[in-house]
Amino acid sequence: MTGRRARRTLLGAIGAGLIVPQLAFAQAARKVTVLFAGEEEDDEPATRVFFDEMRRRGWAEGVNIEYERLHGRGTREYMEGLARSAVSSNPDLIYASTTSIALAVVKESDTVPVVFTAASLARPGGNATGAYQASGDVVQKRLELVRQAFPHLKRIGVLLDRRSVDYARQKTVHQDAARLTGLGLAVVEFTNYEAVAKHLANFRRDGIAGVGLTPSVTLLARRREVVEAALRNRIALIAHRVEWAEAGAVLSYGADVADALRRTAAIADRILKGARPAVTPVQQATKFELVVNQRSAKALGLVVAQEVLSHADRVID
Repeated sequence: MTGRRARRTLLGAIGAGLIVPQLAFAQAARKVTVLFAGEEEDDEPATRVFFDEMRRRGWAEGVNIEYERLHGRGTREYMEGLARSAVSSNPDLIYASTTSIALAVVKESDTVPVVFTAASLARPGGNATGAYQASGDVVQKRLELVRQAFPHLKRIGVLLDRRSVDYARQKTVHQDAARLTGLGLAVVEFTNYEAVAKHLANFRRDGIAGVGLTPSVTLLARRREVVEAALRNRIALIAHRVEWAEAGAVLSYGADVADALRRTAAIADRILKGARPAVTPVQQATKFELVVNQRSAKALGLVVAQEVLSHADRVID
């Protein structure tokens, strides 16, 4: 076959749809920018379920989807810069892994589709949707579990990030939950991460051996450092997300993160296929998980009540 005939044959096959050149795949690939709060070694494993679910739904990286992963280094100002950068690159979709990042993106653009997995974001804006966890009853249940797990604890501390998007509500919810569960509550607020280690030391000085963590993009992004500071001060951390228990918090109770990530991926799939965020309802978490880190408890000389261990969805030894 001559070169000219071979070329005509190839073009005819492409036109008939029998052969699809690699360039066509590259042009068809959708661009998704993923915004993380912290560093790659922590964030990527924590959100792996999202990428696995996207792949299960037919989105193969390097074939029909390209991910641009950006990491916030645990600094709020840096994350705001990432949001601007993500919007300016005009992706088909932005996935925001936390509440603060999602709101930063919405502030930068009301047109780029945004999906999120957030602690609390029921009404994010017309171009954003995703899965979120409400507080209230969840916080009360968490404190009830603390009472059951450690009956000797009569008073706990709580770290509140004043720059968190739902700071005021978190404060009220924790105060109400502590009153209803009969726990004394010492609330400490911070604006800069540098103050956190000092606050933990002060908690210990005041005889508080258990400290609750509230949603904070700064704390979550630097959770390993927070856990190390807590262990140095002989403090048991109580958290709302499984990532905290995996990092060393003694107990976490909150929305099932894996389920929330799968829900978020399902929403992202719908939007990439043409659905509009404005008419795609935000989904509230319906599954919750209790995780106990026995390794941390033993390091602190704590014995977790068998009643709580027997009901745990996961125990980290």
